[in-house]
Amino acid sequence: MRRPWSCWTKATSSSTRPEARAVAALALAALALAACAPGAPKGVDKDKLDAAVSDAIGDPATCLLIAEKAGGKVVYRYNTATVCARQLPSCQGAVAWQVKDLLAATVKDGQARTLSCSTTADASRGVSWVSGVLPQKGLVYAAVMEGTRTFPGRMMADRLEPRLKDLGLQ
Repeated sequence: MRRPWSCWTKATSSSTRPEARAVAALALAALALAACAPGAPKGVDKDKLDAAVSDAIGDPATCLLIAEKAGGKVVYRYNTATVCARQLPSCQGAVAWQVKDLLAATVKDGQARTLSCSTTADASRGVSWVSGVLPQKGLVYAAVMEGTRTFPGRMMADRLEPRLKDLGLQ
């Protein structure tokens, strides 16, 4: 009589166990990194916020950070830490920024910004920056978008801010 688990026993021979361990280790690492990512501002559904940002300015090369105005603690991040850590032209001279630099400037002075410029000499790629204050919740935000089809900074703000308002953030 054949045992029902005999196929499983053969499939999990010692030659595949290291692969299974590697997959488990990668899954554990991904969970650990996800646990470090900020959730959403208090009282805001993260899934709805993700969907609103995605609809407004979502792109594989877009990053949005929302932080507390008092202290600058990041409470929300749209996209991965890798995308958000990219150094890009600030559109203010030779300075390169990460989105966290724009966020820190907005935390400090409370000034909204909309900036746009080319990232390549042939102007085939561009970068846009937008930041602003969300006074109703005591928050600030900063976003960056880079690529071949980047919205101008003012357009990013015009697309993003109504969606943030709909979620009670503005």
